[in-house]
Amino acid sequence: MANNTDYLPLAGKTVTAKQARELNPLVLAYIGDSVQMLYARCRTAIESGCKAGVLHKAVSQEVKAHSQAVAAERVLPYLTEEEEGVYRRAKNSHTNNIAKNATSYDYRKASGFEALIGYLYVSGQNVRLKEIFAIASADNEKDGSEK
Repeated sequence: MANNTDYLPLAGKTVTAKQARELNPLVLAYIGDSVQMLYARCRTAIESGCKAGVLHKAVSQEVKAHSQAVAAERVLPYLTEEEEGVYRRAKNSHTNNIAKNATSYDYRKASGFEALIGYLYVSGQNVRLKEIFAIASADNEKDGSEK
């Protein structure tokens, strides 16, 4: 069985950390959402052996806004100043989207978490990205609760 940190998608091209910081924070969130979704799908599919419908439900629980907001709270104490800046810029960005099944505060924290993931991904910081995913899911693995 593969290590749970081996499920990162491959980027065709990375940019410098400075270039990544200069991207619109909601664009980083858009990318980060996709990265987290693919990461969660691969990890869950390989580790569980469940059918597609069950996988979809499990992954949907992990990547919904409330779960991402909880993940953001877990990782915040471990962020560098630069990472915290990326998170904060996205969290505070104005968006026309309305959260369907989450509070607006959870939605904003989720956007910050997604932007952090997107930033680390596009700047090629895969080791750090793996650390963030591990921290974000650490409490769930300890107590056996669902993500």
